[in-house]
Amino acid sequence: MATRDDIALEITPEVLLKAYACGIFPMAEAADDPALYWIEPERRGILPLGHLHIPTRLQRTIRQGIFEVRIDSDFDSVIGGCGGVRPNRQTTWINDKIRSLCKTLFGMGYCHTVETWHDGRLVGGLYGVALGGAFFGESMFSTERDASKVALTYLAARLIAGEYRLLDCQFVTDHLRQFGTIEINRAEFHVELEAALAVNGNFQRLATDVSGAEVLDVIAGAQRG
Repeated sequence: MATRDDIALEITPEVLLKAYACGIFPMAEAADDPALYWIEPERRGILPLGHLHIPTRLQRTIRQGIFEVRIDSDFDSVIGGCGGVRPNRQTTWINDKIRSLCKTLFGMGYCHTVETWHDGRLVGGLYGVALGGAFFGESMFSTERDASKVALTYLAARLIAGEYRLLDCQFVTDHLRQFGTIEINRAEFHVELEAALAVNGNFQRLATDVSGAEVLDVIAGAQRG
């Protein structure tokens, strides 16, 4: 379901949080479109945190510590990377309104980034909104191989450690499917969402300087149940 908001209607950060709690999220038609669409898919992509699959080669990359992973250190650059034009993507749904709203949520402690750095340069990352025990993944990007995959793995470990119940991926892509992302219908998603919102997840429970080996151990522990 998608409905376009009235441009004259002010969407505040508080309205946006209520929308997430109802299973709805915003998207723009293009970066230069001032309006937003409210989206509630019939089929929803989620990544079950207890059944995460990390490819063997990616595990090696994580253990080797090729990337430095930072948390919440450069929101502007992350959302800029997510909203940037790349050779395989000439348009983006992240417009100025989304940037402004999410930056305010970041300042309020609801929006978070997981960033991958290499030789002092930001080369990948993701951002999303945390509410209760749910994390709503919004977008990710990379300019080096595996940079966004490492960020996603670190995010999953942080959510597991913080006792989150739901990682919402919005839609299933080939990139996400390799990690174990599944698709459920709207009614099933609302059951999962209601249970997750009843929990108070702690995004900061995992240390910011956690090693790659420790991240993989957290994920392996969740897989064992």
